[in-house]
Amino acid sequence: MSDHAVEHDYDLIDPSPWPFFSGMAVLIWGFGMVVFFAGLHPRSVENPNGMMEFLFSRGLDMWSVEGASNGGWIILLLGFIAMTYVMIGWWRDVIREADAGTHTPVVQIGLRYGMIMFIMQEIMFFVGWFWMFFEFGLFHKIRAKWNPDVTVAPESYADGYGLNAGGNAIHTINPWDLPLINTLVLLLSGTTVTWAHHALIKNDRKSASTGLLLTVLLGIFFTFLQGVEYMEEFSHRDTTGFWLDSNVYGSTFFLATGFHGLHVLIGTIFLFVIWLRVVRGGMKPDQHFGFEAAAWYWHFVDVVWLFLFTFVYVVFALH
Repeated sequence: MSDHAVEHDYDLIDPSPWPFFSGMAVLIWGFGMVVFFAGLHPRSVENPNGMMEFLFSRGLDMWSVEGASNGGWIILLLGFIAMTYVMIGWWRDVIREADAGTHTPVVQIGLRYGMIMFIMQEIMFFVGWFWMFFEFGLFHKIRAKWNPDVTVAPESYADGYGLNAGGNAIHTINPWDLPLINTLVLLLSGTTVTWAHHALIKNDRKSASTGLLLTVLLGIFFTFLQGVEYMEEFSHRDTTGFWLDSNVYGSTFFLATGFHGLHVLIGTIFLFVIWLRVVRGGMKPDQHFGFEAAAWYWHFVDVVWLFLFTFVYVVFALH
């Protein structure tokens, strides 16, 4: 019967286009990542080969190859725009469902499990980076003795963790300069988001709003400082040989810290949306899973940075 009363605690949502659109967006973004970092077409600066070379040559060359006809970043940008559109649309629908009261306790449990599994897969993503970093860092001399028929220029691993013959001696960033400041910034942001969460639980909306806004500003400050750090290293890449494509250590360092920076940016946007909802009267002391999910994600970002700072900056600076 269509007028039969609902006798369960689940929310049966209307058909949604967002799963399909998200799959397409991720496909475009992933393809753009391959083109940007690796390229699918050989580059010829002297005799460029039209649109194929422009669109499918390695986009990363935009910083290192002068005069290169380079549009390898365009597909990555399109994928990013598509993903942004999907996330805004899908999360907007979820917020509307929550405001409509359809997020029953049972539904909230499912959302919590989903967020926990999402953070777990994010943890494994960074485990992969750390695994590679430690593997090359601890066993590079063993790699140097490998068969050259199997490994390209194995002798380059002896002292440079490199991929090119001869390699480059390890160059690290002083951990007690900007990296230490960034560590303090993130630790402080962890306290402000916790303060905001407890304030909301006590229905102190003003303190919750203030704590969230401070956390967002600290996240922006962290991203700014990391950008300054990268620009400084980029300006000296020709003399230090320390950049994304210089050697294994350089590529691992910048991709690990760079993806962490991307997560900080995502977390900052996440918290900014929560702040907007709080100032507009959303979020209740007894029902604010969106806030909890943002706080969990932000603490995850904090912990990952502590590992990065300890092992990638400090330990290898003492190498």
